[in-house]
Amino acid sequence: MAQHNELGALGEALAVDYLLDHGYAILERNFRFDKAEIDIIAQKCKEFVVVVEVKTRNSDFFGDPQSFISSGKIQLLVKAANEFMVSRGKEEEVRFDVIAVLHNQKMTQLTHFENAFYHF
Repeated sequence: MAQHNELGALGEALAVDYLLDHGYAILERNFRFDKAEIDIIAQKCKEFVVVVEVKTRNSDFFGDPQSFISSGKIQLLVKAANEFMVSRGKEEEVRFDVIAVLHNQKMTQLTHFENAFYHF
């Protein structure tokens, strides 16, 4: 596995641990539909299903991890979230969160952005 893939997998594992520690239930990981992949689908309350995009970097030299989410990626996430909700017969609102992870030999920093973007 390439080093960047290992870093991404570590970031997702840290994000899952964080969500579990904060009372979320993990409904699914790495949900794929068409060309889209949702890293984590979680739920904390009955009103929302939370689609979580995890962005992991080893440095913020080129920008914060969350700044690497393009409008195209958002469109793919919305499409995949819609498929997840329809295929599972779920009727809750969908909230899109981002968990940004900075991880290197000196530090690990995780930041959770709730309602990180809107799907219109």
